[in-house]
Amino acid sequence: MAKGPLASEDLAKKFAVEKITPYMRYVADEGLDIISAHYVRNLKTVDLKPWARRGGAGVFINHEASQVTNDCYVCEIPPGKALNPQRQMFEEMVLVLTGRGSTTVWNKAGKSITFEWKAGAIFAIPLNCMHQHFNGSGQEPARFVSVTNCPSVLNLYDDLDFLFGLDFDFKRRFTGEPDFFSAKGEQKGFMLTTNFVPDAVNLPLIEAKERGAGGGHIRFNMAKGSIASHISQFPVGTYKKAHAHDPGAHVIILSGEGYSLMWAEGEEPKRYDWELGTLIVPPNGVFHQHFNTGPTPARYLAFKHPGVRNEQGVPLAWISRRLGGNQIDYADETELVRKTFAEALGKHGLKPKMDSFYEAELPTLPPKRA
Repeated sequence: MAKGPLASEDLAKKFAVEKITPYMRYVADEGLDIISAHYVRNLKTVDLKPWARRGGAGVFINHEASQVTNDCYVCEIPPGKALNPQRQMFEEMVLVLTGRGSTTVWNKAGKSITFEWKAGAIFAIPLNCMHQHFNGSGQEPARFVSVTNCPSVLNLYDDLDFLFGLDFDFKRRFTGEPDFFSAKGEQKGFMLTTNFVPDAVNLPLIEAKERGAGGGHIRFNMAKGSIASHISQFPVGTYKKAHAHDPGAHVIILSGEGYSLMWAEGEEPKRYDWELGTLIVPPNGVFHQHFNTGPTPARYLAFKHPGVRNEQGVPLAWISRRLGGNQIDYADETELVRKTFAEALGKHGLKPKMDSFYEAELPTLPPKRA
């Protein structure tokens, strides 16, 4: 992907001292590798290093476009072991990749609850609560991926004692409710207010025709946090509309097979094939589009930094470019998009099922902007 305009070496040296942030120093001191990429083929198999402070193994994943918004890390708990207890002044959302186990959460008042999880579960850590993750198997490791807003918080305060040592309960977020991590939830529109999803792969979704291809969609608000998240699914032989948004969207493939195209304005699209466990992190303002080329529906989870919305509260990534948004209508995509998709499906003996969606878009298609 393009990395933006480059200045002279002489000018770059004058800004070098401002390039290293408190967050970047923290990551370096943790002793882990950092994958500076917007594409990781499989989070389940990515190499990890011992993580002394946590008591497990891990790796950071964070490219230049999200180092000031949110970050991502993969962590593994050894068989029969637990990570060290931790509290943190930043929000965190978790997807369990492999294994099974449990997590205990408690606050200063001593109110403690424990819930169990397995691969496919999603949950959030309430802000500044003590918590500890346990591997429920004595033979196999348990691995999860987390997205946090640590960069923005740490860059603001630049104090690790504050970040991990503040003795304060956010009682509006967590007071030790026994059912806090139950699978209950309240559905309003696309939004499901819950703190725990036991099985993201099979969670029922809501029709989202606005994103094209007759797919399903659901959004989450977990632990009263600010990290946005959603699940999208699209049928066999279809693909979503292309769009762009702010940095920090971590897209994790939950089921199916296919590929994504990513491109900056004025550039040729680049293809990224995916499978179960692939991570795709589109850079800021870069267009991207997801395609299902397999024999089953494709589903992905996205953890992301809150994006720009219009005055009605609708994300610009859901609004047509013809109306000033950041979504490309099917009618405005290039012929290369459809040709590449047909060829990819043909390798599996499948054919596109997009004609009805192209036609359904036409009656509501806004006029092109001058």
